[in-house]
Amino acid sequence: MELGVYTFGDITPDPATGRAIGVAERYAEIVAAAKLADAAGLGVFGVGEHHRLDIAIASPAVVMAALAAVTKRIRLASAVTVLPTLDPVRVFQDFATVDLLSGGRAEIIAGRGAFTESYPLFGNDAAEKDALFAEKLDLLLKLNDNERVTWHGRFRSPLDNAEISPRPVDKLAIWVGVGGTAESAIRAGELGLPVILANITQPPANFAGQIAAYRQRFSARGHDPRNLKVAVSTHVHVAKESQAALDEFYPYYNAYFSAHLRRAAPAGVVPRDLYDQRAAATGPIFVGSPQQIVDKLCYERELFGIDRFLAQVDLGGMPYAKVARSIELLATEVLPKVR
Repeated sequence: MELGVYTFGDITPDPATGRAIGVAERYAEIVAAAKLADAAGLGVFGVGEHHRLDIAIASPAVVMAALAAVTKRIRLASAVTVLPTLDPVRVFQDFATVDLLSGGRAEIIAGRGAFTESYPLFGNDAAEKDALFAEKLDLLLKLNDNERVTWHGRFRSPLDNAEISPRPVDKLAIWVGVGGTAESAIRAGELGLPVILANITQPPANFAGQIAAYRQRFSARGHDPRNLKVAVSTHVHVAKESQAALDEFYPYYNAYFSAHLRRAAPAGVVPRDLYDQRAAATGPIFVGSPQQIVDKLCYERELFGIDRFLAQVDLGGMPYAKVARSIELLATEVLPKVR
């Protein structure tokens, strides 16, 4: 199983001090985290995409290009690329550029997006997001497969034997990011693409049927089994002692939901009992000692057969020193046991 970390670059005042860092300082922390994850031996560093003042990263490929220059081995992924609101040609060119700069380490995780602010920003109708995603994913895959592309669609001007450059080191790895709808997972199976499940609030067992349907459709279409991959992403905090991890993470977790995810916490607060429930052995988030993280990874591997796990460890204004400690524990105490 491959372990990695990801970030959205949220700008949240530290609940302990009230201090909020600026965007430039947040970017510096992200660069430092990527360098640490790379040196520590983790496999993936993911960079999210949002278009709002309280989250710093709007252009994952630009950030990934900066990370390519300061890392040597770790794979660099978007988490996610909100494909319905973007031009697939430009997406392909940007990520092919990152791939070349990084020596073949770039990946695209394409999704519809949990937030809808980018739809009106780029002149798209959120009500059409499923149709937009299907069409643009189709074009992105054709761009990945061919140096010249002829293509016609509903939402974008056609291409007539268009030259698609630059070309990546090899074909880009393209994953489909899924959440609450089985249709997205089944689409990934239909297309023969790996899938990543983002789950931060629901019992993981709720999604077992969705992942089983993905596997069934993938196999039914006769795709190369080497491309059948399942990843999971969620919130994570690791400390030496279980109770210390729970107590330390809660203020930052609650601050993150209060500032950015009110849809998932309508009152602006996640009660401690709900947090503890989510952090329990069969809950969605991973908070605890290294052994507890290992045990929970084994549980989700039994549920889904996961090949990759991505941890969001830097949320809610958490100081970088605590973020770095989680990354180091994931690399030094969790990863060896998982392997």
